[in-house]
Amino acid sequence: MESLSSFDLNDNSTVPKKHDFSTALADPLQVLKNVFGYQSFRKGQQEVIQSALHGQDSLVVMATGNGKSLCYQIPALCFSGLTLVISPLISLMKDQVDQLLANGIAADYLNSTQTFEQQQQVQNKAISGQLKLLYLSPEKVMTNNFFSFICHCSVSFIAIDEAHCISQWGHDFRPEYAQLGGLKATFPNVPIMALTATADNTTRQDIWQNLSLNQPHLYVGSFDRPNIRYTLVEKFKPMEQLCNFVAAQKGKSGIVYCNSRNKSEKVAEALKKRGVSADFYHAGMDFAERERVQRAFQRDNIQVVVATIAFGMGINKSNVRFVAHFDLSRSIEAYYQETGRAGRDDLPAEAVLFYEPADYGWLHKMLLEEPESPQRDIKQHKLEAIGEFAESQTCRRLVLLNYFGENRQKPCNNCDICLDPPKKYDGLMDAQKILSTIYRTGQRFGMQYVIGVMRGMNNQRIRDYQHDKLSVYGIGKDKSKEYWQSVIRQLIHLGFIHQVMNDVGVQLQLTESARPILRGEIPLELATPRLSAIATVSAPQRSAVTNYDKDLFARLRFLRKQIADRENIPPYIVFSDATLQEMSLYLPTNKVEMLQINGVGAIKWERFAQPFMAIIQEHKAILNKA
Repeated sequence: MESLSSFDLNDNSTVPKKHDFSTALADPLQVLKNVFGYQSFRKGQQEVIQSALHGQDSLVVMATGNGKSLCYQIPALCFSGLTLVISPLISLMKDQVDQLLANGIAADYLNSTQTFEQQQQVQNKAISGQLKLLYLSPEKVMTNNFFSFICHCSVSFIAIDEAHCISQWGHDFRPEYAQLGGLKATFPNVPIMALTATADNTTRQDIWQNLSLNQPHLYVGSFDRPNIRYTLVEKFKPMEQLCNFVAAQKGKSGIVYCNSRNKSEKVAEALKKRGVSADFYHAGMDFAERERVQRAFQRDNIQVVVATIAFGMGINKSNVRFVAHFDLSRSIEAYYQETGRAGRDDLPAEAVLFYEPADYGWLHKMLLEEPESPQRDIKQHKLEAIGEFAESQTCRRLVLLNYFGENRQKPCNNCDICLDPPKKYDGLMDAQKILSTIYRTGQRFGMQYVIGVMRGMNNQRIRDYQHDKLSVYGIGKDKSKEYWQSVIRQLIHLGFIHQVMNDVGVQLQLTESARPILRGEIPLELATPRLSAIATVSAPQRSAVTNYDKDLFARLRFLRKQIADRENIPPYIVFSDATLQEMSLYLPTNKVEMLQINGVGAIKWERFAQPFMAIIQEHKAILNKA
């Protein structure tokens, strides 16, 4: 297999056709309305789409569920030629293609599950201009066979999904992604859009450089998913706690994540004994079995999948109402991405983490068994960050948002910390001690060093830097190391301290928000450190946010399942729960009214809408008689 860099770009027989992308064939807003059935763009979508239509490279960081896919699918329909979508998972490709086909869009994929004849058929469709979007794996793109085929196509646009995989700083670095940097040299006049839901500033710069993007338009959206409630539950009888939680969901779709294959099987069996429709999914199963479980989950034939991290990436099932972590994730990025699989339809969802400190210890032990390398150091930092999240006494949403550089200080009122807050104290003086120590030691050291200076530790490193001569040396000797760790973590989570990861380690640095704290210009309440255990919190169920007709909604869901089974597609591809809720609220009974419902485009109206309108009409007649 040859890489892009070894391919002869001077050979005219292998140079892809140039495409004129200077003008779009369709208006993006009309495509959004007519094809996808949405009445307006979400925040950030329009500017990202316009940059692509003007031929500009772009890097898009957008939370799962905020419409990331539309950012490249709409330009694909506006351009006259073919759009290549590079995606890491076969399940993602099939799911995306199924949804595009349901909207009447010519899309297909090339991957290892297809026979040679099937791949030839797809390639012929692409060459003849019958396809608008073609999904490919990064491994597929790296072959000479691919280039001998693609040179016969008119490529307008390239989208690289899950782009954090190209960065060594990303939480899911994949070596096969590294060669994608050669795409720009091969397609110099084609705009490239890199997309990811999880990338801090260091990762974003790495993506930019590794893909050789040309002055890209950078869009970093909010990482906030306000419809998701984050809850941490201290483990005491974990299997019983988990089963009770899932049973209380009363048939709603959910995912339970475990860190081992064996545990995922045991948890699934325990749920089945409680009467829950569940199955397990992990990389040790053969392909056919994994496909069976995924298919059953997507089609609402089973309620819960208990899985390792092998499951769920790129699955567009919109009605997942809860994600439970039976074990601690290995990074905040992984946790955020996994919890983001809940509530993609913007309806209320739960993210519950069952935790005990031993979980962190086990992951740390496993990490130390890996050979020393810069990659292990990165993993170590990311593991420490998720450990701090689990032990945080600060609003959990603030921890997540500030980790990704979205500095906020206002609590969310939709997590366990906000719903059952810890005791507070006047933390201004403690904060000033910490911030002053970080500043006076040059903002070049990590947490343990800063605490060592504050507690007046007598070690050689502190003496070598002469920090034992500073006025801040020993100002925190009356408190334990664990106490100061808790306070520093809170200041990080509140956005007053930023952790910078580089080749020499992790350094604590002050943010602009720290200035008024140092000057004593504003008050600061902190949580009294809990140095023993994490409180168990049971988050109440969130009430419905709309006054839609619940009985009608249930009838429409039943109809949707019947149609999906007949069409051999997942129910959410017919219409999402959010779309059915809008129908149950506004009661559309004609084409004009139905096309005003978000998620009902022209093709879906023709294909699916009639029986839904018939049930709504029947329901209205019953209401009028009552």
